[in-house]
Amino acid sequence: MDERFPPWSWRRAWPFWIALAAWLAEAALAQGHAPELRPRPFAITEADRAHWSFQPLKRSVAPPGAGHPVDAFISLKLRRHGLDLAPPASPREQVRRGSFDLLGLPPIPADVEAFERDPSDAAWAALVDRWLASPHYGERWGRHWLDLVRYAESNGYERDGPKPHAWRYRDYVIGSFNADKPYDQFVREQLAGDEIAEAEWASSAQLSDPARQAIIATGFYRLHVWDDEPDDTMAAEYDDLDDMLSTAGTAFLGLTVGCARCHDHKYDPLAQGDYYSLLAFLRSIDGYGLQHRGGGGRGTGKITRPLASRRELAHWAEGQAARVRELETRLVALGQGPKGTPGEREALTAAIQGARNMAPPFDQALVVAENGPVPVPTRVLMRGDARSPGGEARPRFPAVLTASVPAAPSRPGNAPTTGLRSVLADWIASASNPLTPRVMVNRVWQHHFGRGLAPTPDDLGRTGLPPTHPELLDHLAAEFVAGGWSLKRMHRLIMTSRAYRMSSRAAPGRALDIDEANALLWRQNPRRLEAEAVRDTWLAVSGTLNRAQGGPSVYPTLPPEVHTTQDSAGKGWQDSPGVEQNRRSVYLVVKRALKVPLLECLDFANSTSALGQRPVTTVAPQALMLLNDPFARAQARAFAARLTHEAGRDDDARIRLGFRLAVQRSPGAAEQAAARSLLEAQRREAAHLGLGDADLVAWESLCRAWLNLNEVVHVD
Repeated sequence: MDERFPPWSWRRAWPFWIALAAWLAEAALAQGHAPELRPRPFAITEADRAHWSFQPLKRSVAPPGAGHPVDAFISLKLRRHGLDLAPPASPREQVRRGSFDLLGLPPIPADVEAFERDPSDAAWAALVDRWLASPHYGERWGRHWLDLVRYAESNGYERDGPKPHAWRYRDYVIGSFNADKPYDQFVREQLAGDEIAEAEWASSAQLSDPARQAIIATGFYRLHVWDDEPDDTMAAEYDDLDDMLSTAGTAFLGLTVGCARCHDHKYDPLAQGDYYSLLAFLRSIDGYGLQHRGGGGRGTGKITRPLASRRELAHWAEGQAARVRELETRLVALGQGPKGTPGEREALTAAIQGARNMAPPFDQALVVAENGPVPVPTRVLMRGDARSPGGEARPRFPAVLTASVPAAPSRPGNAPTTGLRSVLADWIASASNPLTPRVMVNRVWQHHFGRGLAPTPDDLGRTGLPPTHPELLDHLAAEFVAGGWSLKRMHRLIMTSRAYRMSSRAAPGRALDIDEANALLWRQNPRRLEAEAVRDTWLAVSGTLNRAQGGPSVYPTLPPEVHTTQDSAGKGWQDSPGVEQNRRSVYLVVKRALKVPLLECLDFANSTSALGQRPVTTVAPQALMLLNDPFARAQARAFAARLTHEAGRDDDARIRLGFRLAVQRSPGAAEQAAARSLLEAQRREAAHLGLGDADLVAWESLCRAWLNLNEVVHVD
């Protein structure tokens, strides 16, 4: 094996993360140890308004001399320290990096070989465009977004009941990324998609697909944890509202808005009144759960709706009523004429009841709902206590960001909503709001370089760290808006830079001495794949990946002992068919109390709060899981079968193909010899222990070793 990537070793990532932690600590010290507590009473100062993330976007002109604007900004800063960009990564490393970044899958070996023959800029740009056009792009980047909106398909807490039809929101996200939906539209649909589709819903004969998708997008509000048996249902309702507002603040604005629920924010210029003024935009949302007094469980409120227009629903209701009347007429006639048999009367009675209970034949979605055009009053809660209401808070945006007060929307008396969420959505998604484009561009950069230009992607306030390259961040954010909020355009801009394509290898020298943590971006950052990408890579390499897209979530087979600890076997967890279980990880069910063990072990998202950057841990159970999990063994067996099917029974041919599929390169002489040696040792051991087909046992062992290579689960 390649001595740079010993099997089953996770230590390779440690130096980078240790250095990053040191750099973050130094950056915090450079800001003055820690952000200072705000003085009381609360007042917004000029220093507050001057904070970097609150400033209008400045479309800085790229420094001359470096060609690509990304390279120009980075090179300018490097030159001040006497440094330069690292040399390019090898063609193979570039193709692996791009494929994993955009698709979350290993590249096709033929693509690597073609780019090795022609590593030109034109060939690279063509590869990037092909990846961006792939339906797998949305699966990869949709999963990043699902982390931000704490996506799960169950409510959490003790019973962890299901969230009906939540998977439609997941498919909406994936489809939006694949369609390169403008990001401002993507934001508006999640915050107010039902209001966007309202006119069509009210008047059209049939809902269009864009209207259906806009309504599905509001499932964003329903993804929070939900307690079906709280001590206080009123307090629980405010907890749910807080979750919605805090998640929106983190995901869209990069602000810790929730910190102002009980008191003025201790660091950022957000008063408690700002929190409740923002909450006023959401206060009219019909609660997930029904309020009631006393103990015991409670049912859900209006959390789902059929994806049909009012006329479609009315037409169906008329047909249902006509069917009921017809059956009732027949029952009456049966009683007036010659007496029918008891069986006939019972059958008609049952048919009438069935017709009355029949559900509309339309797709259902988990969505937001309101109860009409009159807003529910919002009051400032003393210390955040639902039982201690204070003065009324009117809908208003944070004063530090704007001095304007939004006008109340004019709504007809029969409108289904207040229209306030559309006002909020328009402000958040406005080109004049400097936070929204900065936050999203920073997230895109983070997933391409392992760290954002602002290192704390979920907090661009005073408790977060400032950007290392503020001019570059603003330049990209301004380009993002000017380019129609196109994420694919932003990917293309970043990935065609020399900075993105440079090597991650750190040769001894001045760069390491000056900037060991790579804050100046003189090289790329090596990264471990996320949990889903590891699992999907195994499926792709073994040849078992089912590339079907969308639809209800997949339930993988779990070890019996896992179900025993969760008391979940047969209780909403019904194993999906085997071929379905080989779909991409984004389609696996996300149950809060029972995560898929392989994914959870590899730092899967917490699914409880907005998460823009997953932690990366290195712990012993990861090695044990990757070697011994039934899924790992099954993929190793499938990989071995694939090698025999495609390369015959010649050991050397199978070894060469194994390296080509697993790591997209040919083995060195020492690696070829080591693989043969392992095979022979495993065959002797299998024969000695009587384990059946010794050749199959040996090849499964070698394939497991391949799947566990750091070279497989890391990207340079």
